[in-house]
Amino acid sequence: MTKPLRIPALLPLLIVALLNTIVDLGQRVLLQCVFLRVYGDSILSSQTLAINLLFLIPFVLLLSPAGFLSDRYSKISVMQASAASAMVLTLAIALAYHWGWLGGALVLTFLLATQSAIFSPAKFGYLRELSGSERLTLANGLMQATTATGAVSGILIFLLVFQYLAANTTPPYTAADLLREIAPGGWLLFACATLEFLLTFTLKTTDRGHHELRFRWRRYCTANYVWENLGRLPANRVIWLSVVGLSLFWGLAQGVLTALAPMVPETQSWGSPASPYGPVIWSGMGLAAGSLLAAYFSRKHIETGLVPLGALGVVLTLLVLSQVTSAQSLAFLFLLLGLSGGLFVVPLHSLIQFHAPGGQLGRILAASNAVQHLLMLSIPGVALLLISIGLSSTDLLHLLTVVALAGALYTVIQLPQSLVRFVLARLFSTTHRIQVLGLDNLPGQGGVLLLGNHISWLDWAIVQIACPRPIHFVMHRGLYELWYLKWFLDLFGVIPIASGRSRAALAMVSNLLERGEVVCIFPEGSISRSGQLGEFKTGYQRAAAGTKGVIVPFYLRGLWGSRFSRSSERMRQLRGHRLRRDVIVAFGNPLPTGTQATELKRRVFDLSIDAWHQHTQTLEAVPLAWIRAAKRQGTGYCITDSVGGKPDSGYRALARTLTLSRLISRESPEQTAGILLPASSIGILANLATWVSGKTPVNLNYTWDPETLQDMLDKAGIRTLYSSKEFITRLKSQGVDLEPVLKHLKLVDMQALLERGGITPIITLLASIFVPARLLYGWFGGPVDIEQAAAIIFTAGTEARPKGVVLSHRNLMSNIRQISDVLDTRESDIVMASLPLFHAYGLTVTGLMPVIEGIPVVFHGNGSDTTAVAKAIARQRATILCGTPALLDSLAANPRAHPLMLDSLRLVVSGGGPLAPETRDTFERKFNKKIYEGYGMTETTPVASANIPDRIDPRDWQVQTGGKTGTVGMPLPGSSFRIVDPETLVSLPPGKEGLILIGGTQVMLGYLRDPDSTREVMVEQDGIRWYRTGDRGYLDGDGFLTLTGRCHRVTKTAVR
Repeated sequence: MTKPLRIPALLPLLIVALLNTIVDLGQRVLLQCVFLRVYGDSILSSQTLAINLLFLIPFVLLLSPAGFLSDRYSKISVMQASAASAMVLTLAIALAYHWGWLGGALVLTFLLATQSAIFSPAKFGYLRELSGSERLTLANGLMQATTATGAVSGILIFLLVFQYLAANTTPPYTAADLLREIAPGGWLLFACATLEFLLTFTLKTTDRGHHELRFRWRRYCTANYVWENLGRLPANRVIWLSVVGLSLFWGLAQGVLTALAPMVPETQSWGSPASPYGPVIWSGMGLAAGSLLAAYFSRKHIETGLVPLGALGVVLTLLVLSQVTSAQSLAFLFLLLGLSGGLFVVPLHSLIQFHAPGGQLGRILAASNAVQHLLMLSIPGVALLLISIGLSSTDLLHLLTVVALAGALYTVIQLPQSLVRFVLARLFSTTHRIQVLGLDNLPGQGGVLLLGNHISWLDWAIVQIACPRPIHFVMHRGLYELWYLKWFLDLFGVIPIASGRSRAALAMVSNLLERGEVVCIFPEGSISRSGQLGEFKTGYQRAAAGTKGVIVPFYLRGLWGSRFSRSSERMRQLRGHRLRRDVIVAFGNPLPTGTQATELKRRVFDLSIDAWHQHTQTLEAVPLAWIRAAKRQGTGYCITDSVGGKPDSGYRALARTLTLSRLISRESPEQTAGILLPASSIGILANLATWVSGKTPVNLNYTWDPETLQDMLDKAGIRTLYSSKEFITRLKSQGVDLEPVLKHLKLVDMQALLERGGITPIITLLASIFVPARLLYGWFGGPVDIEQAAAIIFTAGTEARPKGVVLSHRNLMSNIRQISDVLDTRESDIVMASLPLFHAYGLTVTGLMPVIEGIPVVFHGNGSDTTAVAKAIARQRATILCGTPALLDSLAANPRAHPLMLDSLRLVVSGGGPLAPETRDTFERKFNKKIYEGYGMTETTPVASANIPDRIDPRDWQVQTGGKTGTVGMPLPGSSFRIVDPETLVSLPPGKEGLILIGGTQVMLGYLRDPDSTREVMVEQDGIRWYRTGDRGYLDGDGFLTLTGRCHRVTKTAVR
C-alpha cells in the first residue's frame, strides 16, 4: 500500500478525529447508561432516539453556518475553534455531573453536537487538501476507519467507566445521584477534549480560506441559505447520487438499531447494561475493517466499483439478519454489515470531495451531512411509529431490507460502469499494478476530453480504472459492432467511429462535452506498433472546438511489451518475467479545447517523464539487475569477443563477475575504481564487478594526454587501476605511453586473475547457478540506492578541461529500458559492440543495455579496424550495429568490407556526433542498410532520441512513421525536448530554431565536484529538470528534432 502516513499532517489529523469521536460517543454512552439504569429497558428505544436527536439535529440546523465557516476561514482555524469549544463544553459537562444537573448535561450534549456539526465539514475538507485527489480515497478510508475505531473505543471505554463508577450505587437512586457518581467520567471527557485541542496546533496550514464570502443572517433565518446549499447537491449528478447513497446507508443503520432495540432484553446473551451497544460495537469494528479494505483497493485511485459491491453486501446481510437469533450469528452479521458499509461509504465520501468545487467544498459537505442526518432521524422515527402500531421487529427488518435492495438496484442501474470497472480492476490487479499520477489535474465536473497515447488493447480499461468519472470512449466501429462486445461497450457509452465517416461521431463528442461528460480519444488513431508516439490526428480539434470544457492529456506507461501490445515476442518475454506489470497513468494539467495537436503531443512527451520517473523508482540498481539477467540467460549465449574468445553463458559471465567483485572489494578501499580496458568481455565484466562490489567505476580515456588523465584520476579520487598488462603493452606499441600516470597507481591485472585455475571459479560458478539472485547479491555485494552514483564519465570539453559527469543507477537503468523499448528487440538479436567503454554511448548502449536486457553481445576492442568489425558482424550474425559517424563512414569507404558481411544487420544506429548526408547515402548505397540517426549527450546517459524503422498495420495499411531523414528522431519514451530562446529560456513553437533542452529520467545527477558548472547547465521548468545542451535545433509538428548547430557553450564526449 502507498505509505499513507507520508501524507503531511495526516497522522495528527487522524488522532484529532479519533479523540473527537471518543468525546462524542463517550458523552452519549454515559447519558444513555444513566437513563437505562434509572428507567429500565421499557424506554430503551425512545431514550436512545431522544439522545440521538440531541446529536443529530445540530447537523441539520447548522447546515449553512457550518458550510460557510469551512469555506470562509482556514479549515485548521475552524477545527481549532471547534476543539476549543469542545474543551470548554466538556469542562462544563464534568461540572454538571459533579452537581447532578441532568438538564444542564442534556443542554451541553446538544451544544457538544453543535461543535461536531461545525468540525465535520472542516475535517473532511482539510483531508482533501492534505491528500489531493490521488490519495483521497486512501485518506478517507483511514479517516473512516479511525472514526469507527473512535466510536467503538468511546463506547467500550465509557461503558467500563460507567460500570466501575456506578458499581456501588444501589437503588433507589435518581439520575442526579448517578451523575454525581460518574463525575470522574466527565473529567476523562475533558482530558480527551484538551488533548484534541492541543493536537490541532500540529496540523499544517494548507488553505487560508475564501475571505470574500459573507454570511447573511436574514437569509439564514428565512431558510434561503438552506435551500441554496441543498440545491448545490443535485447540480452535480455524482455528488447527488453519493449523498443519497450515504444518507440511505446511515438511515438504514439507525433503522436497524431501532428495530432490534425491543429484541435486546429478550436475548439472554445480551442481558447486561452493555446490550444496546452490541450491534454498534460489532458493526463499528466491521466498518473500520471495511474502510481499510476500501483504502487498500483505492490506494492509487478512487475505486467507485466498491459502491455497488458494498450495497449488495448490505442487502444480503439484512436479508439474513432477521432469520438469526444467536448472539454469535448476530455479531458476525453486524461485523459483515459494517464491512459492507465501509466499502460503500468510503468511495462515496471521496466522490463528493473530488467533484465538489474547491470554493464550495465546505458548504457541500455540510449539506451532505444535513441530508444524511435528516434520514438518520427520519427512518428511526418512522420505525418507532410502525412498532407503536404493532409492526414486529422482524417485519420491520424485512421492510428495511426491501428499502436497501431498492437502493442497491438503483446504485447498480445508475453506475453500471462502476461495478464492471471494479471487476476489471480486480482481474487486472493479479497481473498489473496500476498507479495514477496527477489525478488532481482531472476536474471533478464539467466537460473533459482525455487525449493520450495508445499502446495496447487494454488502454481503455486502464484509463477508466484510473479515472473516477465515467468515460465515453471513441472506438473504431469495426470493433464496436462485434456482437459479443457491443452490449458491454454500450455500458460505457462507447462512441463508434469509422475512417472517412467521422462527422457524426465527432458531433456526439461535442454534445457530450457540452453536457459536462468525460470523453476519451486516442489521437493516434491506432495502437502503436513501435512503442513510440505516432502522428496525432487533428479530428479531436473539430470535436472540441467551441465546447465548454477542457482537454486533459495523459500518458500510459507499462503496457508496451505486454501480450496486448504490438511489440515483438522477445520484448513480451523480456517485460513479462515479473509477476505483476507496473502500469502508470499520468494525467497532465488541463488545456484549452483549442489546443493544437503539436502542443498536445509535446505535453504528452512531458508527461512521459513523470510516468517514467515513477516507474524507475521500482527498478533495481545495476548490479542486482545484472545478476537477475544473467541467471535468466542461464546456459544461453551472453557475451563474447570477436577475436580469440569463446562465448560466455549467462552463468559463466556471472561467475566471472562475482570473482572480480571480490578482488575489487579487497583491493579498493576507496569508493571509485579506475578501469583501463578496451571494449571487451573483460571490460564490461570489470564494470559489472565494480557495481556488484558497491563501488563506482570510472572508465579512463586512454587516448588523452598524461596530464589530462592525471587530472581525471585526482578529481575522481582513484588510487587503484584495473586493467590488463597485455592491453597496456599494446597501447605502448601504438604510441600511447601511460607510464607517467601508472607510477602513481596500484595496478591490478584483471585478465591474469581470470585466467587462474583453482577451486574458487568452480565454487563461484555453482553459486551462480543455484543460489537465488537476491541472496547472491547479498553475499557478494550490498544494497545500493537507485539514486546513488553509478558511473563517472569524463567529457572532452572544447572550452575547458574535462568534466566528470555523474550518472546514477536510475539514469543508467532508465536509459537501458528506454533504448530497449524502442529497439523492440527480437529473439535473434545480437549486438555488435565496438565503441570504447569510456564513451557513454559505448558503456550504456552497446555495453550495459545488451547484458541487462539479455541480448547477446559481441565485443571488438578496436573500432578503427573496420575490416575486423565487418568480419565479426558476419561471423556472429549480429543484427544491431550502434556506431559513430566515423565508424560508419570508415565501413562505407573500406573496400574490404563487403556488403554481404553486413547482411545480417536489421538495425544500424548512428550517434555520438552529427551524421553527414554523404556518409548516410554512401553507406545505404553500398550495404543497402538504412542508418537511423540518434542524439544525446554524456549528460543524458547518453541517448535522448532516435529514429527507428517505420511500421505498417496490415489491418488498415496505416504507416506509423518512426524516422525522418535529416532529423535525430523523436524523444525516447520518458524523455522530452524543449526548444527555447537561449537568453530568456522561453519555449518556442514548432519550426522555430532555438536552444535544445533535454528532460528525462536519464538526465545526470551533475558534474563531479563542480556545483557551479552543474547549475549553469541545469534548469527547472514545470517541475522537470532540463539539461541545456548547447545545441541549436527545431522540432517539427510530429516532435522530430533537427539539429542546426551549436550555441556559445560546447561540451561533448570525445570518440576515437
